[in-house]
Amino acid sequence: MSVSMRLSRGGSKKRPYYKIVVANATAPRDGKFLEQVGTYNPILPKDSADRVRLIEDRVKYWLGVGAQPTDRVARILDKAGLKERAPTNNPQKAEPGKKAKERAEDKAAKAAEAAEAAAAE
Repeated sequence: MSVSMRLSRGGSKKRPYYKIVVANATAPRDGKFLEQVGTYNPILPKDSADRVRLIEDRVKYWLGVGAQPTDRVARILDKAGLKERAPTNNPQKAEPGKKAKERAEDKAAKAAEAAEAAAAE
């Protein structure tokens, strides 16, 4: 059974607080876990020391025995210097969808027609 390092949500509505836990991959997000290895509080400022707290020796142990961190946990571990993470690149992220492109083409065509009509007068 594979083991993953992931976030378990706590806190009240609109005030999230996460535990960084090691759990079986089939366990529910906020359910049973093997061990808590840290905390993450996204409400605190990014430069705050309490924003991310890790038990480094336990994190290293679980990474050593094959625990796979989720993307967000991998980012946290990379920032802490515990695990190297290759940056990802999605060049199509900001590209508009198919319908938005069609609307933009229609708008450009109407603007061109209006410009021709204004020039003809």
